[in-house]
Amino acid sequence: MTNSRTPVLVGVGQVVYRSKDPADAKEPVEMMLDACRNAEQDTGTYLLQGVQSVRVIRGVWNYQNPARYIAEQVGVPLAQTIGTLFGGNQVQAMVNKTAQEILAGDLDLVLITGAENGYSASKARKEGRTLAAKELAGEPDEMMGSQQPEHHDFEVAKGIRQAIQVYPMYENAIRHQNGETVAGHLERVSGLWARFNDVGLENPNAWIQDDYSAEDIRTPSAANRPISFPYPKLMNANNAVDMSAALVMCSVEKARSLGISEERWVYPHAGAQGYDHFCASVRYDFYSSPAVRLAGARLMELADTSPNELAYVDLYSCFPAIVQVAAKELGLCEDRDLTVTGGLTFGGGPLNNYVMHSVARTVELLRGNPGTLGLVTANGGNIYKHAMGIYSTAEPKQDFQFANVQDEIDALPSREVLAEYDGDVTLEGYSVMYGGEVPNIAHCACLTPAGERTWANSQDVDLMTAMTREEFCGRAARISQSGELTVS
Repeated sequence: MTNSRTPVLVGVGQVVYRSKDPADAKEPVEMMLDACRNAEQDTGTYLLQGVQSVRVIRGVWNYQNPARYIAEQVGVPLAQTIGTLFGGNQVQAMVNKTAQEILAGDLDLVLITGAENGYSASKARKEGRTLAAKELAGEPDEMMGSQQPEHHDFEVAKGIRQAIQVYPMYENAIRHQNGETVAGHLERVSGLWARFNDVGLENPNAWIQDDYSAEDIRTPSAANRPISFPYPKLMNANNAVDMSAALVMCSVEKARSLGISEERWVYPHAGAQGYDHFCASVRYDFYSSPAVRLAGARLMELADTSPNELAYVDLYSCFPAIVQVAAKELGLCEDRDLTVTGGLTFGGGPLNNYVMHSVARTVELLRGNPGTLGLVTANGGNIYKHAMGIYSTAEPKQDFQFANVQDEIDALPSREVLAEYDGDVTLEGYSVMYGGEVPNIAHCACLTPAGERTWANSQDVDLMTAMTREEFCGRAARISQSGELTVS
């Protein structure tokens, strides 16, 4: 018989706002409230007035403690409030934390939510408008997560400050590691993304409902401008969305006392977490993730399952590189569905809150296919902070288990990074950044003969153009004392 303290998801809510007029836009905290009420409705009973803790995933909004406002609005002004720092890993990390606290008897009923209004905010900026937003002051009772810069000082010195500059380096390194041609790689990866689009078309809460072919996705056009080779717009996370989601978690005992039908219950079976070495500069290579490998193996062990037994999988998908790396590390075939939402491009990328949508969609699918298993992974930073969980309508064989594999990861080798270097190097990875339709700078990760990593930039138009047509990873090059890169 199930432990009365066993944690269970009993309600999920999602809301997608598509109004093209910023005057009709809802601010994020009101979007969260809508999602919370939808999640309550999904449970089949009225329960928000019994919530003991309200937990909000950090967004780009300026609220200090939106959880308190939500608690007040749903009738629990004295409930505990928790916030998070930034990171796409935070939703799954919060589910893992909440499951442990419910199992320990610390809590019985918890509400988790988050929202972003990137679409209406972008339209308002273009029209010179300022969207209304409440001033929600104060500090949460608890703040979850850790924060440090996503980029090494030596990266920042070369102008490398954004994910769109780093993930293409990983992507190009993956191509070289696989021994693919530039054209063959683009064909494969755009095919992967087209399959994500196909899944999104089956998801009623996906932001994009247009059908794109692999050729559409890989071919730059007026509607699919080049961003950073090899990624045009349709291979980037789509942050211009107005989306909100909410989850209701409680103990089995509480679910029974509230009369929630067991057909609604989805159990978190196990969770795992691990952070890779913190930035590209010190990562040992650009085509693997020890954290995903180690955390994934431990997760499968805790849940007493294997990759082949997973009916549903949602791999975090801000860019194709992380999907390929995670699939390989977890032992998942790329030909199977690796998303339940359409991913951050087609399902929609409400930044740190995307995974709440993937958890909610996984719950919906598991309810429709009782007894099967679903895997959700989350990633914060540049293939850095990883959290994952396995879910099912079937009771877990053991109480919810959680593992942090950080000690194993920290024991693995890293690279020494040099601020400047004068001499021969080998190109390891690169991104070609576009300004409009033409390349304007290439960021290159280089390895010295001693195995140290260093950074170099180039604005040579001929070189940048060639980098988008030929394989440059693995090529010999030279960095001069002035920092100029010459490639053989």
